[in-house]
Amino acid sequence: MKRDLLKIDDLSKEEILDILNLADQLKYEQKHGIDHPHLKGKSLGMIFEKASTRTRVSFEVGMYQLGGNSLFLTDKDLQIGRGEPIEDTARVLSRFIQGIMIRTFSHEKAEKLAKYSSIPIINGLTDAEHPCQVLADLMTIRENKNILEGLKVAYIGDGNNMANSLMIGCLKIGMNFSIASPEAYTVSETYLNRAKELALKEGVNFTNTTSPLEAAKDADVLITDVWASMGHEKEVEERAKAFKGFQINKELLEVADSNVMVLHCLPAHRGEEITAEVLEEHADSIFDESENRLHAQKAVLVKLMK
Repeated sequence: MKRDLLKIDDLSKEEILDILNLADQLKYEQKHGIDHPHLKGKSLGMIFEKASTRTRVSFEVGMYQLGGNSLFLTDKDLQIGRGEPIEDTARVLSRFIQGIMIRTFSHEKAEKLAKYSSIPIINGLTDAEHPCQVLADLMTIRENKNILEGLKVAYIGDGNNMANSLMIGCLKIGMNFSIASPEAYTVSETYLNRAKELALKEGVNFTNTTSPLEAAKDADVLITDVWASMGHEKEVEERAKAFKGFQINKELLEVADSNVMVLHCLPAHRGEEITAEVLEEHADSIFDESENRLHAQKAVLVKLMK
C-alpha cells in the first residue's frame, strides 16, 4: 500500500524518529563519501507552483545522491497549466515515475493529487503545512541538544503552514510548545484543538498566547518565519503593523534558556521577524537547519519510494 506525506500528522511518533534516525545515517554516509543508491533507477516528479530555493535544490540533489533522478515541472510545463484536471495529471504521472513532490498553494490540490495517484506524494509546502521543513528542524534540534523529548520550543510569528506543522510535530514527539501570534493571525481552531489533544496525550505543556515574552520564557529553542508568506504580498504593510513586537531579538533571548537555540526556515527578512544581529549569532544552527532539509528529505524519499 502506498504512503503519502501530506502533513506531519500523517506520521506517528515512532515514524518521525525512524525518519530522523535514517536521516542521521544518510548524512553520515554522505559526509564520509559512502554511496547509498537506495533509489537507483527511480524518478521523482517535482511540481512547483511556488518559488523555491531550498526545496528544489535539496530534493533534486537528494534524488541524485540516492541514485535516482528528478524532473522539475511547473504549471507552465504541465497541462494542468492549461486546464487539465489534477486527477488526470496524477494518473498519467503515476504511469511514468515513482513519486511526486508538490509545492503549491492549495493543500486540497496536494490531497487530490494523492487521492488519484498510485505513487507516493510528498508535500514540499502548501498553504496549510510544511512537513519536510519540520523534520529538518527536529533533526537539527536533536543534533544540537542531543534530545527532543522534554525540550521547550517557542514559535514567534504568523500562525501559518510552518506554525501548523511545527506545533503538531513537536507536541507529537513529546516536546513542550508555545506559540505567540497576533490575535488575528493565530493558527486555526482545528490545529489548536489537535495541539491540545496531543499535549494531553504526551503529558507536555502547550501554550497559545499573544505575548512573545510569555511564549519565549525558558525556551530551549526559538523559531520564527516571515510575517508575510508567499501569497500575502499585498498584506505586507498591514502585517508589518500587526506583527510589531513579534520579533526574535536580544530582549526575547534574555527570557529564554541561557543556551537557547534559534532557528529560521528561511528566507529571512532581517529587521522584521528577526534582527540581523541575532540571525548572524545563530547562523551556524540556521544554516545547519537549511542543510538538513537535504538529509531529512532523503530519508522521507527512501521510506516512501524504496
